[in-house]
Amino acid sequence: MIISTSPNIGNKKITKTLGIARGNTVRSRNAARDIFAALKNIVGGEIDEYTKLQAQAREQAISRMIANAQDLDADAVVNVRITTSMIMQGCSEIMAYGTAVKLD
Repeated sequence: MIISTSPNIGNKKITKTLGIARGNTVRSRNAARDIFAALKNIVGGEIDEYTKLQAQAREQAISRMIANAQDLDADAVVNVRITTSMIMQGCSEIMAYGTAVKLD
């Protein structure tokens, strides 16, 4: 599966648009990570626990988008975007989406 943030793929011709491929995940913080994050917030610097949580969530959303594109029998997903939105305090949704296409 080819994944691209651009609207086309070099040296490939898009022959058919299959629709939107999407994948998402909703994640919440946990108490243990919050304690470490609060301590880190006092001294400053990157909060590694949250960086890792967001990175894992992005990968899961992308993986689910790819699975959705495979269900559509796509060869590629173009114009891929990732969004994050807060659902409630301490809980966010990460969504990956793009256009599933067939290639020549």
